[in-house]
Amino acid sequence: MAKGSHHRWLTFLVLASGYLLVYFHRLCPAVVAIDMMEDLGAGAGLMGLLASAYFYPYAAMQIPSGLLSDTWGPRKTITCFFVLAGFGSIVFGLAPNTAWAIGARVAVGLGVAMLFVPTMKILTRWFHATEFARMTGILVATGGVGALSAAMPLAFFSSVVGWRGSFVVVGFATLAMAVVIWVLVRNSPEERGLPPVDDGTATKGPRAVRIGTWQGLRMVAGSLRFWPMAIWFFFTAGIFLTFFGLWGGPYLMEVYGLGRIEAGAVLSMVAVAKIVGCPTISYLSDRWGTRRKFLLVAAVTQVVLMVPLAFFPAAFGFASLFVWAILFGVSGSAIVVVAFPTTKEMFPVEIAGTAVGLINLFPFLGAAIMQPVLGLILETQEKGPNGYDADAYGLAFQVFFYASLIALAAAFMIEETLRPEKA
Repeated sequence: MAKGSHHRWLTFLVLASGYLLVYFHRLCPAVVAIDMMEDLGAGAGLMGLLASAYFYPYAAMQIPSGLLSDTWGPRKTITCFFVLAGFGSIVFGLAPNTAWAIGARVAVGLGVAMLFVPTMKILTRWFHATEFARMTGILVATGGVGALSAAMPLAFFSSVVGWRGSFVVVGFATLAMAVVIWVLVRNSPEERGLPPVDDGTATKGPRAVRIGTWQGLRMVAGSLRFWPMAIWFFFTAGIFLTFFGLWGGPYLMEVYGLGRIEAGAVLSMVAVAKIVGCPTISYLSDRWGTRRKFLLVAAVTQVVLMVPLAFFPAAFGFASLFVWAILFGVSGSAIVVVAFPTTKEMFPVEIAGTAVGLINLFPFLGAAIMQPVLGLILETQEKGPNGYDADAYGLAFQVFFYASLIALAAAFMIEETLRPEKA
């Protein structure tokens, strides 16, 4: 593979850059939410629906993304849908009302949903099996850079060109990325005229039993081992994406009086947590031969972190907000580098991809439901001249506290899949 080594790193770099944009589109509403609400005349409930419009199509397309990768090919799938996402972002920035904005947000969610699974397929062709976990960890950590760009840099940029101009620029950047992917990425080394990564040794031994798509889905969904992980993922990621993807920005600005850039700086701590936490947790999990203990520690941590948010929402000092955000980023986001392998290891390798694709529905369903629910709760409270007060946000964030308790209960029911002797 030495002959084409630069091609595989170029392929990875381009796809990782695309994943950065996926995370940007996912979390960008938080720091500009107040501006969007004022400009579009949207209340908190409608704003929650607008933000969640990204997550419903994203969740729905996880399984079809695998099917399209198998039929169209991953390169064509990513390119076509990134074009849709780019135009969706441009329309979002130009939207005259909330109906147009919601429709545009749906298009963005559909478009960027088609990167992660096709990228996984491309990486399996360009990298050895022994390198795959490491490359996946790096890819997921790259999402932290996207989260970072969706916080303080977006806050600064939007203060210069406005939130509308920001989304138009990002839309054109997404279209440019689609072109770059089409030009530079190939589905496999063979399409570059290079020898395949697999030298044939992996195929020796008994042939794997072919399991059809629908049979695999039934096997995963019918397994009692699957559902505690699904419940944990739904609530843990739902909490994280709802706060850092939407309501965290308004909360920091209205309760603590932070400016857009200061609030973005606090929210950017999730990126630091993800960039550092993903490879660290992945390494320690493999070295110590355990997945479940990390999931339990993360679940307990999240419950503890929700207590001040729900019951003492105005009690943070400015410095403690940064510490709290880092811990939340680790326990609510970086921990997924353990959750995905745990899910994969629950099932035979022939349906591991199906299991991961199905579990990937639940974090986005959690966000899609929680974001508008919190908005509706806020709308039941009186809004002052500076927005909602600490009591209003505390009431809404109690949803997070009770959701974290459910996630903790589910974590206790997750089985260990990585034994010390297998590490």
